[in-house]
Amino acid sequence: MTHNSSRENQSSPVGTAGPEPESAEDLVWGVHPVQEALEKDPTTIREITVQQGKTGYRLQRLIDLARDQGVLVRFASTDRLGVPRHCRHQGVVARLNAVRVFPFPHLLERLADHSQEKPRTVLALDSLQDPRNLGSILRSALAAGFSDVLMTRERSVPLTGTVVRASAGAVAHLHLYQVGNLVDALDSLKKHGYWIYGTVTEQSAASIYTVDFSGPICVVIGSEGKGLRPLVRKQSDFLVTIPMQAAFNSLNVSVAAAIVMFEIVRRYPE
Repeated sequence: MTHNSSRENQSSPVGTAGPEPESAEDLVWGVHPVQEALEKDPTTIREITVQQGKTGYRLQRLIDLARDQGVLVRFASTDRLGVPRHCRHQGVVARLNAVRVFPFPHLLERLADHSQEKPRTVLALDSLQDPRNLGSILRSALAAGFSDVLMTRERSVPLTGTVVRASAGAVAHLHLYQVGNLVDALDSLKKHGYWIYGTVTEQSAASIYTVDFSGPICVVIGSEGKGLRPLVRKQSDFLVTIPMQAAFNSLNVSVAAAIVMFEIVRRYPE
């Protein structure tokens, strides 16, 4: 289906739970170990932190390699590297995901390959902060058949062991993609025929029980408390909500996400 704006404008039911402390991350430090991790499988690396002011040919080559692979590179003072005090880090530390996460272009390559079946449903998560909420949403996504999930790279909780445990292992069966700019990613999905549905709490938005979810769709869930960011809302074709009784208009984000996903597959089974 070619994307256009012909449908009438039919906003994320989000929760209010804030972020919780995360368990310790797996780290790799030192130029050679980090470079080996990059060359072996860059999808396991969430980000690389480089000591401010540190220079050198090998270090610069590592930074260039990381950026070529789509891995986020940050710069920080020595006391902000987050490594044990007496380790020989050589000015570079890699933080690892607990599971593989692919750059967004991998999904676009799949969509462009006409020999592969295009996923009918895609889930996008805009800046989730709580690891247990994220894990629960990923568990529901697998159960509902949303096997392709986009996550913001810089504003989201990392995929650590807490997320994996909360997902009950679902993360191992999903296609997870990191995006540097969610607005641009949604625009790319539109060009591949997807309609973008942003979920919101406003009861003036279209009800999930009556809106048309046919065709390839991407459902966007906002963060705890703040919901969708303004530019993400603007990029959405439709804003939808879960109708609620009287003055109560907020659900935990993981509960809301599950309701939306299962309503879609109930009405439009594969």
